This record gives sequence, structure tokens and C-alpha cells, in this order.
Amino acid sequence: MGIGCHDLTLFSPLAGRAAPADGLGVARTIRGMNVLIFGATGSAGGSVLRASLSSPAVHEVRAITRRALPVTHAKLRTFIHRDYQDYTAVAEAFTAVDACLFCLGVSATQVSGEREYRIVTHDLTLAAARALRAHSPAAAFHYISGQGTNSSSRFMWSRVKAQTERELIERFGAVCWRPAVIDGEPSESAPRLYQALRPLFRLLRPFRSLYVTGEDLGLAMLQATAEEMRGCILENAQIRDLAERAPRL
Repeated sequence: MGIGCHDLTLFSPLAGRAAPADGLGVARTIRGMNVLIFGATGSAGGSVLRASLSSPAVHEVRAITRRALPVTHAKLRTFIHRDYQDYTAVAEAFTAVDACLFCLGVSATQVSGEREYRIVTHDLTLAAARALRAHSPAAAFHYISGQGTNSSSRFMWSRVKAQTERELIERFGAVCWRPAVIDGEPSESAPRLYQALRPLFRLLRPFRSLYVTGEDLGLAMLQATAEEMRGCILENAQIRDLAERAPRL
């Protein structure tokens, strides 16, 4: 179980645009959010992008990506950018947004070692959070971590993600997401094992702690923004609960 979100509300990104959540954690429906997405060409990020484009609560979707996206939409603005440690050239992408949905990541099996994994998982994430704070200081930062993240783990990836979560929460009041199996968009960049097992994922659908669709993960992030959640960790069952509260077309 993660830290209780509503006990640690640090910022109010939608002040003047939406009522805060009530005692049950249910916010009034809002419209007009601007969201910024990282990792939109990946499996989870592609699903989060699709959920954001279809959400009635979202006015504009911005995506920072290294290559053009295979989708066009009236809500979508794409910023092609290659240096994920310096966002000076694309500062506009961070301006006047309500939330950054950070879905960028890499499997530990896809890098040469801990140093490379740490750069992608920790350093690039913190760089994005700093840029968001500089240009939209009240915005929410949402970070996809993963089930099993633990600072005491014997697995390198788990310890690095735990450090990243801790720094994001302490410095930026971030919401950190720990999904289990994500049934997301097909992606060539996904690990081979993920691609091989993907057809079997739906067998886990009845188990709320083990399975979530990528689209529901995106809807949950949007709902957490609407409910002004801050500074906490959400596990898979909580993610599915949030998604069920999210408005849909």
C-alpha cells in the first residue's frame, strides 16, 4: 500500500478551475486540462496518450518525443526533441500545463548496466520534473514506476526506481504509480519477453492487484490530477479504482 495521497496534498494545480476532492476522494468533473506526456511511442505511454486524447476532461495534449508519432488529433501538439536532460528548446511544452504524465522508461534487460539504467530511470525523470516545476510550478507530476519497487530489494532496477520515487515525492510532490502487468499498446521498443507474453495478459484481468490496461492507467492519472492527489504511491488495485471514477466519452 502506498502513502495516502489525500493526506499529502502539496499543491493545487487546478485552483479556480475545479473543486477539490471531497472526503471520499471524488472530485467534481473538470474540463480543460492541458497535459504533457513523455514516452508516447512506448506501450504504456501510447495507451496513456490515447486515453488523454479521448478524455472529455482534457483540452490539449502535448507530447515530447524523439520521433514523429503515428497519430494525429485536433488536441495533440508534438514537440520533437532529443536532449532529455535540457529542455530549453522546448520550454513552451511545459508552460501552462496541469499535469505531466511521465511514461518514459526502459527495462533493465535493455541496457548495458546500472549506470545506463540510472540515467534513463532517475536522471531523465528528475530533469523533466525540474523543467515542469520551472514553467508550471503548480502542475502535477505523475511517474510510472512499477510493482515490486523497493529500496531494500536485491534487484538493481527496484532500488533505482525506489530512489527515483523518493526524490520525486520529496522534491516535487509527485504521484508515483506502481502498476503490475500493463496491457498496453503494441510497441517495437518493448522487451521481447513482454511482447511474447502480451497475448496472455488478459487472463489476469479478474485480479485487480495484477492487471491494468494502459488506457485505464492513463485515465487514472487524469482522475488523480482532477482529485488533486499529491506526494504518494499508488498500487495496481488503487489504479483500477481511480480509472473507474474517471469520466469517459
